[in-house]
Amino acid sequence: MLIVKKFGGSSVANKERIFNVANRCIEDYKKGNKVVVVLSAMGDTTDELIEQAEAINPNAPKREMDMLLSCGEQMSVAYMAMAMASLGVPAISLNAFQVAMHTTSAYSAAKFKRVDTERINNELDAGKIVIVTGFQGINKFDDITTLGRGGSDTTAVALAAALRADACEIYTDVDGVYTADPRVVPNAHKIEEISYDEMLELATLGAKVLHNRSVEMAKKYGVQLVVRSSLNNSEGTIVKEVANVESMLVSGVAVDKKAVRIAVIGLKNEPGIAFKLFDLLAKNNINVDVILQSIGREDTKDISFTVSEEQASDAMRVLKENQERLTIQKIEEEENVAKLSIVGAGMQTHAGVAAKMFEALYSVGVNIRMIASSEIRVTVLIDVDDVDIAMKAVHDKFLDD
Repeated sequence: MLIVKKFGGSSVANKERIFNVANRCIEDYKKGNKVVVVLSAMGDTTDELIEQAEAINPNAPKREMDMLLSCGEQMSVAYMAMAMASLGVPAISLNAFQVAMHTTSAYSAAKFKRVDTERINNELDAGKIVIVTGFQGINKFDDITTLGRGGSDTTAVALAAALRADACEIYTDVDGVYTADPRVVPNAHKIEEISYDEMLELATLGAKVLHNRSVEMAKKYGVQLVVRSSLNNSEGTIVKEVANVESMLVSGVAVDKKAVRIAVIGLKNEPGIAFKLFDLLAKNNINVDVILQSIGREDTKDISFTVSEEQASDAMRVLKENQERLTIQKIEEEENVAKLSIVGAGMQTHAGVAAKMFEALYSVGVNIRMIASSEIRVTVLIDVDDVDIAMKAVHDKFLDD
C-alpha cells in the first residue's frame, strides 16, 4: 500500500511529538507500506513569523510573505527526517521545489495545477519514507507560493491523487470531525462518516478540522479521507462520496468568527450593477459569502456581504478605488460579526429546518443580521459575542442525544 499521512502543527509542536509522529509513520513503513508524510509548521511558528514580519513591514509584499512563511514547513520536514534517521529508518525531506508542486501565481492563496511525482516515486522505490512540506508550491516564475492557512491538507490530498495512494490520513489534535466544537459544546459527538459535500460546507463555514480546498480536491479525484488524532489510536472520521447518515437531519454546526460584513450603500438601482460589483471582487480573488440586497432611497439600493477577515482590507481597497465607477455613495465595514451554520444532507428532504434553527436562536435571545442558504446548509450572521450561546442552542435543537 501507498499511504499519505498529513500531520498538523500541533502534532509536531515539540521534540516529543515529532518522535511520536515518526514512530507512527515507521510503524506503517515496517509493515511493508510505502509512506509519504506531509507536515505543517511546528506549533505557532507561522504566527510568530507573521508577527515578526509585521514589525518590519505591516504591508509586506505577498511574494515576500510566501518566501518567509515557507520556512516553517521546511523546518518541520527536516526535523522529522532527522528523527527518523536517529531511529534507524531511511527518510528524506523534500520542499515544494524539489518535488515539484506547481501552483498558480496568486501569492498567499495559490492553487495547485499539477504535481510531479518522479522524485517521490524514486525515493519511495529506494526504500525511504518521503517527507514533504505542506502549505506551499512553486509558480511559473519559480517563486515559492503558499496555499492559505490550512493548506497542508490540500497538499496531502494533491499528493494522494497524483500518486494514486491507497489511503490519505489527516492527523490533528482531535480524534475526528465533531458535530460542533467540543470546547464550546460539551455534548458534541464524533461523526463516524460524512459526505464530501457536507464536509466541504462545514470546512468552508468555519470548522477547522479540514481545509475546504482539500475536501473539494478529494471529491474531484475520489480520494477517501480519514481524519484522526495523532495523540491516540481511535478510528477517526471517514470523509467519502456517500456517508451512511441518512437518519441525520443535520450533521454539524460550524462557526466562523473571522467574518467581516461590508455594506455598499447607495448603488444605482439599475440592471447589471450587482454584476459589476461582484465581478470586480472576483477578479481580485476576493471570495464573498452571505449576500443581502435591499432597496434604498431615491432609486438606489444597498448590498451587504461577508468576506473573510484576511481579505477584508483588500476588499475595502478595491471598492474605494472603484467607488465612483460603481456609483457607491458610502462603504461600511463591520468586524464584530460571526457566521453560524448548520449543515446536513437531510435538509434536502425535510421542510422547516431553517425555522427550527431560527426558533433555537430566538429562545436564547440571539438576533439574526443576515441569512443565506443552500440545499444542505443554512447560515446566519450574528454578533460575535453571541456565538457560544447560539452554537449550544442550535446544536441542542438538532443534535442533542
